[in-house]
This record gives sequence, structure tokens and C-alpha cells, in this order.
Amino acid sequence: MEKCLTKKYGYAWDKYDSEDLKKVFELGERYKAFMSECKTERECVEEMIARAKANGYRDLDEIISENVRIKSGDKIYANNRDKALALFMIGTESMEKGMNILGAHVDSPRLDLKQNPLYEDTDLAFLKTHYYGGIKKYQWVTTPMAIHGVVIKNNGEKVKIVIGEDESDPVFGVSDLLIHLSAEQMAKKASEVIEGENLNIFAGSIPAKTDDKDAKEKVKGNILDILNQKYGICEEDFVSAEIEIVPAGKARDYGLDKSMIMAYGHDDRVCSYTSFEAMMKLEACAKTCVTLLVDKEEVGSIGATGMHSRFFENTVAEILNLCGGYSDISIRRTLSNSKMLSSDVTAAFDPSYASVMEKMNSAYFGKGIVLNKYTGSKGKAGSNDANPEFIAELRSIFDKENVSWQTSELGKVDVGGGGTIAYILAQYDMEVIDSGVALHNMHAPYEIASKADIYETMRAYHAFLVNA
Repeated sequence: MEKCLTKKYGYAWDKYDSEDLKKVFELGERYKAFMSECKTERECVEEMIARAKANGYRDLDEIISENVRIKSGDKIYANNRDKALALFMIGTESMEKGMNILGAHVDSPRLDLKQNPLYEDTDLAFLKTHYYGGIKKYQWVTTPMAIHGVVIKNNGEKVKIVIGEDESDPVFGVSDLLIHLSAEQMAKKASEVIEGENLNIFAGSIPAKTDDKDAKEKVKGNILDILNQKYGICEEDFVSAEIEIVPAGKARDYGLDKSMIMAYGHDDRVCSYTSFEAMMKLEACAKTCVTLLVDKEEVGSIGATGMHSRFFENTVAEILNLCGGYSDISIRRTLSNSKMLSSDVTAAFDPSYASVMEKMNSAYFGKGIVLNKYTGSKGKAGSNDANPEFIAELRSIFDKENVSWQTSELGKVDVGGGGTIAYILAQYDMEVIDSGVALHNMHAPYEIASKADIYETMRAYHAFLVNA
């Protein structure tokens, strides 16, 4: 009879030799480069499609138009409105036996420009915003910000905008009240120190040159002139724009030992990127493998590009049809027999805020990928609560591949909670569990992740795709 010993979650750093360390830091460099360039869901999808095409992936729409059969080994991608992406490697087994799916989201908390954002007040120009996702609003003031997004003109032309990332670019920000005059402000609750309607971006202060002495809003006019000269857009074009205000600057090494990475948008691009890397490493597979990257998770997975959309189900149906085996029952069997890692981040234990964590069931930096059996809040409300049979299978896979892993819940009972896309996919009757990288500063402008955890998460995702 096998002797049962107490589980000890060791530090991944302890098992690495020099070659392993090299791989850990090489992945860290690739990830930093990605995070420095891809700060919106559109930028993530565009970059990943380019890399996937270079790795032999073909556009599903092109395959449909050619009406060719899909076969084992084919690599396919489906692009949903440039904001969500599904990557498939077709396996040797029938899809009805199920797929191995990695599912993450590429949107992150931020400030969005309103449809009518530009205004002038006391000879200063500002841009009105509406915050997106759960943020501590006071964290987003006096922080250098960049503008990323697209403007769709009424003739259908798409104009991409990025201002604030090049060293020669200006940056932007939300002003705060000086300490000398902030007695009343400091007495407010943290949630009220900065109100949502006051998250206005300071955009400029030079008035436009004009011979009209009675001209009004000359500073606003100058900003519009600059935008028109550089991008060919006018004020009305903001109505059909999707412009995001995000922290400016590159992802950086964090800590004297460079063991961590500081970046905007680890939640959830750290799991998106490691899922993508794991997918690109695949050479062949028995079960069809999928990496699914969606939008709108931070606001409830709604809309045509969120996980509640039928995009994924429709895409699977199209692929089954091109395999020559589509029927209503075939898609139901395919989804029901699938297994998924809902690849999302969780909170890492922070000794500075130990009162909200329960040490025995917390995640720790450097101990590898985190499995969250459940998330939710209070009595597990809104969680997926994974089945133990599936967890046991994952334990076996990770131990076989020497992947460092740990378990966690999101804070003490009745203290907090959160959710992911896990429960949405579980509605198809598939096995799903939350799994990903633990973070400090989650939802802040700059979040922190361990390079060892990033590396182990990528290895765990690859092991799952190959062995589940």
C-alpha cells in the first residue's frame, strides 16, 4: 500500500539547474517584450495572429471559403472582431472525444474614453473617461498614461492610435490635489477619494493660433488640429472609436535579483501569453487542442467578444463541418467531452496584508502554477468549483512532468472573492478548473508576477494539452 505523506509545496527556484534558469529568464524576456507592445485586446490579438501565421496557422474564414476538408495536424485560427481569438490544432482522434482547451482573457482594467470626450475648462483641455473593470480609482492618478486604440471613420477606414510609448511621445495623466489643500479629501473613504467622473485626462494647454479674437475653446481647437494633422480624424470620429488609456512604459524586471516582472495587464495577459506559448510548442496531438482568448472578462464576459458570446461554439461547429462530421449531437458531444484550464490569475500571499489571507490556502510567489478549485465569494457564489476527479488527473500530469504547482483560494472566507470564465464553459458539461499565475497588486496600474511562476505555468499548460 502506498504510504501517504503530507504534501509539501516547494519553491520552483530550488529545482532549477543553470539550463533551467536560462529558460526561465529567456521566457521572461519574451514576455516583457510582448507586454510592452500589447496593451489592448486588439494589440494582443493582432500580435498573436501574426505569430501564429508564421507558425503555420491558417484563417478559418479562408478555409471555409475554399471549402476544403480539415485533417489531423491542421493548424487553424478564428479571429472574432480583432478582440478575441481561438487557435486549434486538430488531433488524430475524433473531436467528439473532446478537446483540451486553454481559456484566458486579453482585456485588462483601464480607463476608456467616452464617446464625447474632449472639452476645455479654464484654458486647459481634458478627455473624459469611463473606467473599465474593477479598479481602485485613487491608484490611477499622477501616473504616466498612454493612449492606445482605434478610430473607425464613417467611410469605414480604421485608424490606429498609440501615443505615449515612444520616448519622444508625450504622456498623459489624471491630476490629484496637493497635500497642502487635501484635508477634506484625506478624510474620505478610499473608494470616494477620487470619483469616477473626475478621472479626466489632462490633454493640453496651448491655444490654437487664430485671427478671431472672439474664438472660444482655442486649446480644445489646438488639440483637434493636432489629431487631425497626425491621424486625419475629427471630433465626431470619437463616436465610433475604441480608445483606451493605459499606463505608459515598458514591462520591467522587479527586485534586485530580477526574479519578478512589473507590467500593466498581467491580469490576464500573463495567462494568455503562456497559453499561447504552450500552444505554439505543440508538434502533434491526439486530442484536438485549443487556446481560446476572449474579451470583456473584467466586465462580466458580455458582448459579442466576451465568453458569453456564441463565438466559440459557432467556431467549433464550423470546424466539425469542415471535418465532415457536423451534427447537433456531434457538437454537443465534442463540448461535453472536453477538458479546460480556465487560465486566469489569482492573488499571491503578501505579508503586508496577511489579515485578508488564510496562509494554508494561499498562493505564494515561486511555487508554480496555482489551481483554484473554486473562486466566487462568500459561500462560493458564482464559482465553478471543479470536480476532484479532474484535479486528480491534473495532479498526475503535473507530477509526471515535474511541474511545480500549488493550490489556493482567493482570500479568507467572507472577506473577498472574484470570478473567471470557468463557469461559462462548464455549462457545456465539460471539466473546468481555474489555473494560472499568482500576482501582487492585482488590478493596479502595475502588477507583479514571479518569473518562475510564469515559466511553470507555461510548462503546465503544455503538459495539459499533450497529456489530458
